[in-house]
Amino acid sequence: MSKRDDLIAKYADDLKNKCGMTPDMDLLTKVTIGCGPSIYNADAATVSGSDESELATVKNNFLVKKLGLSDGPELDSAIASVLETYGKSNRNKYRAVVYYMLTKHFKKESVYN
Repeated sequence: MSKRDDLIAKYADDLKNKCGMTPDMDLLTKVTIGCGPSIYNADAATVSGSDESELATVKNNFLVKKLGLSDGPELDSAIASVLETYGKSNRNKYRAVVYYMLTKHFKKESVYN
């Protein structure tokens, strides 16, 4: 297995065990590939739920630019909801998992088809 496959398996495990959802492996793979090389960088691979600039990056670069959503309070509440589901006490919130859950939340799977 490649390093990316190992990471996808780790993300799927997080979705199952920490978020209580069965991942759509095809979508998870596409979201992971969409994250690009950031998944291999320890700092960039995770999302800090307490860092406002980090949350703004998730909102602007992913939700607005990638998924094509309009900026508004519902984006902030969706991010908060996803981070709550992932578990606030969980230190490593993987970017690919957060993006996957946000994609599912807004039913924007078509972006990756």
